[in-house]
Amino acid sequence: MKKNNIIRFAQSLVLLPTMAVSLSLGGAQVGPVSHNVSAKKMNIEAIGTLALNQAMIAQANSSNDTAALDQVELDAKAAAIDSYYEDHNMPLKGMGKKMVLEADKNDLDWRLLPAISVRESTGGRAACIKVKHNAFGWASCKVGFKSDEEAIETVARNLGGNNPKTAVHYDNKTTLEILHAYNPPSIIPKYAEQVISIMKNIGDSDSQNLAVS
Repeated sequence: MKKNNIIRFAQSLVLLPTMAVSLSLGGAQVGPVSHNVSAKKMNIEAIGTLALNQAMIAQANSSNDTAALDQVELDAKAAAIDSYYEDHNMPLKGMGKKMVLEADKNDLDWRLLPAISVRESTGGRAACIKVKHNAFGWASCKVGFKSDEEAIETVARNLGGNNPKTAVHYDNKTTLEILHAYNPPSIIPKYAEQVISIMKNIGDSDSQNLAVS
């Protein structure tokens, strides 16, 4: 049942690693980051949030409130993204909900946009210099946006194959195929694998196929 899937998904976000980590992101470097204290703090907060979410799930299920169940899942995914950004001191913290909403609207894995932003700009820390609000390296940093929200909307729409001008590259593609189109292996050989690794660090997939071949 969906309520059990949501509970398992939320539980998968509770226990965060407490060891020092180092993640190389091409020209950017995240780490080494010792997050014993921050991880413990987030674990405590996450356990409280999980208890609240489970209570909400029980209440929603008793009244067959599908919308409430969907909201709990959305909040859990957004919290996972924002916690990852916060733990690595990345400026895009707070954009988690927007990313999840746009991913859902465009049928994308909910972790794809945040992972690309981490790979391209360390979560906005090294965003494109000559244009504004482009933490995704979109259009080789030749295109800027009015806000981070507009950037998220635009990149999600394109990667979801919903822009007629770019649909030939992204429509009806798996996550791996989308990443190969976004940055072909001939340009950056391990780009897709690097982004997928970051996606797995952000959280578990609920339905997307992340097989790398």
